[in-house]
Amino acid sequence: TKIRGAGKDTITFMVYLCGTDLESRSGMATSDLTEMLSADLSDNINLLVYTGGCSGWKNNTVSSHTNQIYRVRKGGLESVVEDDGNRAMTDPATLTRFIKWCAKNYPADRYELIFWDHGGGSVSGYGYDQKHSGSGSMDLAEIHEAIADSKVKFDIIGFDACLMATAENAISLSPLADYMIASEETEPGIGWYYTNWLNALSENTSMPTIELGKMIIDDYTYMCGQKCRGQSTTLSLIDLAELANTLPQPFSAFAEKTSSLIEDNSYRKVSTARSGSREFAASTRIDQVDLVNLAQNLGTQEGQDLTLALLSAIKYNRTSSDMTNSYGLSIYFPKSKLSQVSNMVGIYREIGMDEAYTKCIQQAATMQASGQAVTGGSSTSSPYSMLGSLGSLFGSGSSGSSGYGSGSGSSYGSFDSSSLMMDMIGSLLSGNSSSFSGLGGLTGSNSGFLSGSGLTGRQIVDNLAQSTFDGSSLVWSEKDGRHTLYLSDDQWGQVTRLDQCMFVDDGEGYIDLGEDNLFEFNADGDLIGDTDGTWLSINDQPVAYYHTATTQTADGYTITGRVPCMLNGERAELIVVFDSEYPYGYISGAVPSYADGETDTVAKAVTILQNGDTLDFLCDYYAYDGTFLDSYYLGEQMVIEGTPVISNTYVADQGVIVSYCFTDIYGQQYWTPPITQ
Repeated sequence: TKIRGAGKDTITFMVYLCGTDLESRSGMATSDLTEMLSADLSDNINLLVYTGGCSGWKNNTVSSHTNQIYRVRKGGLESVVEDDGNRAMTDPATLTRFIKWCAKNYPADRYELIFWDHGGGSVSGYGYDQKHSGSGSMDLAEIHEAIADSKVKFDIIGFDACLMATAENAISLSPLADYMIASEETEPGIGWYYTNWLNALSENTSMPTIELGKMIIDDYTYMCGQKCRGQSTTLSLIDLAELANTLPQPFSAFAEKTSSLIEDNSYRKVSTARSGSREFAASTRIDQVDLVNLAQNLGTQEGQDLTLALLSAIKYNRTSSDMTNSYGLSIYFPKSKLSQVSNMVGIYREIGMDEAYTKCIQQAATMQASGQAVTGGSSTSSPYSMLGSLGSLFGSGSSGSSGYGSGSGSSYGSFDSSSLMMDMIGSLLSGNSSSFSGLGGLTGSNSGFLSGSGLTGRQIVDNLAQSTFDGSSLVWSEKDGRHTLYLSDDQWGQVTRLDQCMFVDDGEGYIDLGEDNLFEFNADGDLIGDTDGTWLSINDQPVAYYHTATTQTADGYTITGRVPCMLNGERAELIVVFDSEYPYGYISGAVPSYADGETDTVAKAVTILQNGDTLDFLCDYYAYDGTFLDSYYLGEQMVIEGTPVISNTYVADQGVIVSYCFTDIYGQQYWTPPITQ
């Protein structure tokens, strides 16, 4: 884009506004349209909005039946296309059609494109069309295709959507725009704040692009801080031309070095670096981590070189205080959901992703699958039936549904490279379907990455011999009248996550209260298993709570968790935050939950709870024999009146069961024997 200068530039903004349930539930799109209408727009700015994808708009102007195009003018929305049909907004052809129409009817010196909706990052891309949910999302290759087919080059392509600040997205868009603005993390519900920077741009339509990008980011982070306390916020500005020219060599070298570590029996180093990196939307298991943080954690020269190239191309980046180690661009690195790896390999080939990195993620995923296979299979949603040789909580049973990935794992204890293990790995690599049992949704149709990794059975077995967690060591002892558990330093080094889980006896069965990060250690460094019998409650109502992240900085800390519920009759998760300023915690908002298969993208968070909102808390429930019965309402319906109070409530009147879940470097989970209190 060539800027003419002196305020003479004309600008055409194209806002692709798929309203979806963000609008029909909470009026988020209407709020942003109101912010646009509040700006004093210059005649040199054409602000065009394509609307659709929503079953019920919260205003009296936009149609819920047909797609439309509006021009934002002083005083109101001017309809310029009254009926563009009932088109799926996640269809690339719909986006291409809109871009071409805008460029033809409103030619300009500068073109800007903003995607508004759900976002799913590199795995699922952009968009959830509420009216055409079967059309899925628009993946990165389709986004590229839609824009390239329009023949329009953009000054900025921005995403007012979650999780789209990925290296893959930036690489794919680099031939199509000068800059990208997007968020690494999920966005708060208010999204971008449009009024202020549109006013500033109207005063000078020749504003340098970097200056405009900084203003968009500053306005966004400021308003989120004011209106969405406790909700994680990130937004960055990427120079796509610089990235395209400076990233390829150091990125390829970084990927090759990471692969060499795996091939040379150092997968533990790679996995530890991955586990210690800033992860985004962790509870959704999309497997995106900050690329700079990952490169730094690996500690290689290639990682340092990649860091320098990335930080130079990331021209501006701002985050909320809890989002440490978020530098502006994330990347897909598999760990939690191996069933997506082959799909990502296909997307990588379509967008021209570096082949060395494609090989690297296949190798990492192959090691994850192999580590899980030789230790009994990957996680289910409950410890009940999967404690293997350690025993089970109730002796038998099956997994629940409202929980967050609790799991299982039997252990072979000490590991050797026997022919049996070689046969097991060989079966896995050959795609034998029987070897996929329990491996996180792997099937013959989504396991192609195993054969594509290039790893030999010997390399895998040698890696496993170097690093295998011994689940048989999870044994309670009694010391000073308390249950304690000892692990060697080497075994602790194999642990990437530790969760405390509590189950309450209500007289008829067991209520699963979730997972917390509350741990106590004695002077010898042993884990203490006994608890005080309390659990998190809201207005004195105990709830199922799942810890998601802890951030520690020099200035304080932030702990976040989720509470499954029905919010005004819709499935959702409350966001609960504890920090240095509010150590007793508060509810910062909620995010919608979706049925399996409804959408793989992630919704923006609801900003705040309102007086009169209803909450029905959810939990998984088990019979005494361990049989999963269903997800049930927990307690009575709560109607919001004022600010809900977070506290700890004693729940052990009739007894509780406590167990600890250890997650190893392969994503395998091991449960301690239960402690009954």
